[in-house]
Amino acid sequence: MGDKNNVTEFILLGLFNNQEMKEACFVFFLFCYLVILLGNFFILTTIRFSQLSEQPMYFFLSYLSFMDVCFTSTVAPKLIVDLLSQRTIISYNNCMVQLFYGHFFGGTEIFILVAMAYDRYVAICKPLHYMVIMSRRVCYLIVLASCIGAFLHSIMQVLIAVQLPFCGPNKIDHYFCDVFPLLKLACTDTFLFIIAIICTTGILCILTFVALIISYIIILTTLRTHSSEGRRKALSTCGSHITVILIFFVPLIFTYVPTSDSVNEDKVFALFYTIIAPMFNPLIYSLRNTDMKNAMRKVWLQKFLSKGK
Repeated sequence: MGDKNNVTEFILLGLFNNQEMKEACFVFFLFCYLVILLGNFFILTTIRFSQLSEQPMYFFLSYLSFMDVCFTSTVAPKLIVDLLSQRTIISYNNCMVQLFYGHFFGGTEIFILVAMAYDRYVAICKPLHYMVIMSRRVCYLIVLASCIGAFLHSIMQVLIAVQLPFCGPNKIDHYFCDVFPLLKLACTDTFLFIIAIICTTGILCILTFVALIISYIIILTTLRTHSSEGRRKALSTCGSHITVILIFFVPLIFTYVPTSDSVNEDKVFALFYTIIAPMFNPLIYSLRNTDMKNAMRKVWLQKFLSKGK
């Protein structure tokens, strides 16, 4: 590979060329990143210091919040710095590292969303066996399996990328390193690589998305036999999950199952699952969830009262 690869660093072209637009976006994306950090910190702290930590759903939600922070942190800091930088370069090795961690944290997040859907299915469709099926040991095993699955997926993406020969052009028309932008720079026929990426990432996203939607249809159908209070509470929780799934998966599918050769569209779609979805997740899970709102009031009110004494 060394003889075929003359590139030691890449130039990230980013989102815009206009300097005024870059300065405005710097402020906007810095604000978004701070909201992501603070919002997920509130979620994690609330769950950690309340009785919600004993419930499997909030156990998974705490890991989802942690993965949101990690996933966004692989992309956002570099994006924000590059908006005010004259040299927006990234070394070949750092590019591969960003590719690996982006897919690892993103993949783990996908598997945790599946776990959360399974948790809701068991809670609503098999309530008498819920605590037995979703024991703490099972929850830890699910998170471990999610990490292992994401690790294998991300390794596959890196193995595809390191096989690409780069003979000269090194300008990535994107704001972070990903497989499809790298394929555009490779000096070889990339058809088989594209098929491999669509099979390993695109189809995985579609199948997971379809499975999640079907599971929530089954859950919502089952709710017809529940009391009005039970329906209201379950709909509030499931509504939050479905909203997050739509915001995260729809742009992801359009990115990894390409229907056109538009790089600009890919950048916009990527913004949704790298910045927008992680920013709105804490708001969706807190504002639409009565248990979370009550726990937040209790935890943070106690903290403020204890400081005031």
